[in-house]
Amino acid sequence: MEIKAIGCEPLQLKLMHVKDGHTLKVYKDHGGYKALEKALKMAPGDVIEEVKASALRGRGGAGFPTGMKWSFVPKDSPKTKFVVCNADESEPGTFKDRYLMERDPHALIEGMTIAAHALGSTTGFIYTRGEYRYLIDIMDVAIAEAREAGMLGKNILGSGLDFELYTHTGAGAYICGEETALLSSLEGYRGHPRMKPPFPAVEGVYASPTVVNNVETLTAVPQIINMGGTAWRDLGTEKSGGTKLWSVSGHVKKPGVYELPMGYADMEKFIMEDCGGMLRDDKKLKAVIPGGSSVYIMNSGQVIGKNVTMCYEGLVAGGSSVGSGGFIVMDETVDVMESTKNLTEFYKHESCGWCTPCREGTDWLVKIFNRISEGGGHPEDAQLMLDICDNIEGKSFCPLGDAAAWPIQSAIRQFPEDFKTWLVDKAQSKGVTANV
Repeated sequence: MEIKAIGCEPLQLKLMHVKDGHTLKVYKDHGGYKALEKALKMAPGDVIEEVKASALRGRGGAGFPTGMKWSFVPKDSPKTKFVVCNADESEPGTFKDRYLMERDPHALIEGMTIAAHALGSTTGFIYTRGEYRYLIDIMDVAIAEAREAGMLGKNILGSGLDFELYTHTGAGAYICGEETALLSSLEGYRGHPRMKPPFPAVEGVYASPTVVNNVETLTAVPQIINMGGTAWRDLGTEKSGGTKLWSVSGHVKKPGVYELPMGYADMEKFIMEDCGGMLRDDKKLKAVIPGGSSVYIMNSGQVIGKNVTMCYEGLVAGGSSVGSGGFIVMDETVDVMESTKNLTEFYKHESCGWCTPCREGTDWLVKIFNRISEGGGHPEDAQLMLDICDNIEGKSFCPLGDAAAWPIQSAIRQFPEDFKTWLVDKAQSKGVTANV
């Protein structure tokens, strides 16, 4: 497992290979909590402006500008304000956040405390998926260290800031990666998404102003304060600032977690050189899912020789999106119909069942995929699945419906031959003819 920076100095990965990097002593020996000291001497609004200047965009999948999100919190609200870390890392192909929490937990604590100062918050929560229970134990030790050293609790570093931080474990539901479902779960309710508006910044946990950011986003904040927002932005592009972590898995020789500057060129070089090339030398690249399973799949023709830049703008232009940075590489042995069937089963299982399009749509998609895999496919099934996806996409209560539809839509369009093998060739063997 490779854990390293490519094309930049390691920022968020700088302690990944340092002995005892998870401890307060080692973290401070490497400059830890200097950003907090600096931020506490700044006006809260100035901290937000630095984050705005950095062009930091949410690393959990949506890519919304972090500084703008913070600015939505009403300054004059009499209610308690909350900072919540979304550590419910559930996206297939994404595993970077757990390395940050395991090996550099104080960076998350420092980032959340800086956010608390900027927002006027007194309470924070780290919400972690159930399967990451061991990470909660690590975070609890780090929180205790920070509190004893005066980095948490009352009158932090003599600044007058009071901020307490708590950990909370969910039950391992994918839907709780959606921020409002997470807040429902945090309050003790079933993890169902909420209607927006009101947005969490105005009415979040306990109906109070709340900012929800993921682990990677919050651990970037100390770097921004140390460097200055503009300097951090200039590591990347104007609209996609800084560096980005990518969780790389699949058919490459060097899977792992890589830190790249936003706008890194190009995706082909990243796969074929930085990640060691294809796992099996006699096999060619067939497909890439660059942002976790809920983004559009790309075929090799969209990657090879295209100089696709790895940032929000570049990946959209290339035919996909950054998502959560779960970079999945597939060689020519993969049957995309079968891999898409597997993803669809996941989304059907993880649907909370709250709204009809997602609940019923994913169920019918799985039924169709099962029939196809059992040899009962019909030539018109491809269009049928696209029609069902059209009734899910943009019509579900939360983004899980879109996440379920996009892989199927792009798989059928980018890999028609894989579907024709199942839907046309097998149908013709039964004496049925039609176009896909």
